[in-house]
Amino acid sequence: MKQISIVIPTLDEAAHLGRTLEAARHAAGQAGLDCELIVPDNGSRDGSQALARRLGARVLDCPGLSLGALRNRGAAAAGGDCLAFLDADMEVPPDWLTTWCAVRREDRADVLGLVHQAPPQAPWYARAWLQRLAAERDRPALLDWLPTANLCLERVWFERAGGFDESLRSGEDKDFGLRLGEAGARLLSLPRPTVLNWGFEGSWREWLGKELWRQNSQTQLLRKGRASLRRLRFPLLAAGHWTLDALALLCLLLGQPLAALVAFALGWLPAGLLSLRHAYTRRRPLLAARLALLHWLRLHVAGIALLMDLTNLSARRPSRG
Repeated sequence: MKQISIVIPTLDEAAHLGRTLEAARHAAGQAGLDCELIVPDNGSRDGSQALARRLGARVLDCPGLSLGALRNRGAAAAGGDCLAFLDADMEVPPDWLTTWCAVRREDRADVLGLVHQAPPQAPWYARAWLQRLAAERDRPALLDWLPTANLCLERVWFERAGGFDESLRSGEDKDFGLRLGEAGARLLSLPRPTVLNWGFEGSWREWLGKELWRQNSQTQLLRKGRASLRRLRFPLLAAGHWTLDALALLCLLLGQPLAALVAFALGWLPAGLLSLRHAYTRRRPLLAARLALLHWLRLHVAGIALLMDLTNLSARRPSRG
C-alpha cells in the first residue's frame, strides 16, 4: 500500500470540511502514505469548493448527482491503490490509517470502518442515536455491511462490487456493503479508535428529516429484484407498527379504550426490544429508555418513508448540523 485516495462528497459543507480534510491528511502522514484528497462537490454555494482547493484537495464539480454517484465519480478520478470514503463532517483520529495499514498487514479484513460518535455539545438525542452504534459494535466484529461515513478498502474490492448504486435515493452504503460481502470481502468494524461526527442533528426536525431520508429507498431495492429479508425487515417492522397504531385508533373510535391501550402498548414492544438487544444498553437504563423513544419515533418515520417510496416520492435530505 503506497497511496490512498480519500473521497469526500460535499454539498454546502464549509462548516466542517476544513476539519475533515486536515484530519485526513494528518492521518495519512502518520501512516506514511501518500494522500490524495478528492472532493466531488454537488453544487455547493457556501464556499466549500474554494475551501477544499485551498487545503490541497482536488475538487470535482458534480451538481445534481446522487450521493452514490458522487462517490463513484471520486473513485473514478482516484489514482490510489486504496480508497477511503469519508463524510464531510467526520474528524478521523490520527491513527485512522495506521490502523487500516495494520489490519491489511495482518490480513484481518478487506474493508474497515470505525465507530463514530457525536461531540459532547450535541443534543442528547443525537448522542444517544450514535451510541446505538457503539452498542452494536462495542468489540471488533466482522459484519455484513458498514456505513460509508468512514470506510477503507482496496480498489480491487470496489471494482468487484461494482461501486455504488447511483439510482438509490438513500441507503446506497448498505447496498454497497452487502454487495461487498457477497463478493467475498471481509468487513471489519472496530470500536477504537473512534471517529468524531460533527454533523450531528441540532434539532428534532433535522433528526426526523434525516431518518425519513435514510428510509426512502427500500422499495427501490424491491423493484430492482434485489430484495431480501435482510434489506426489508425494518420496513416490514415499520408497516406492522403502523398497523398497530391504526388498530389503536380504530378501537378508540369503536369505544374500546382498553383494547386501544393494549394495541398502543404493543406498538412500543419492537422499540423496546431494539433498544435492549445489546448488553451495552442493558447495562445503561437511561440510554436504553432514550433509545426506545428514538426507535419508536423512527418506526413511525419509516412507515411514512415506505409509503412515500411506494408512491415514488423522494424525501429531501436535510442540511447537516
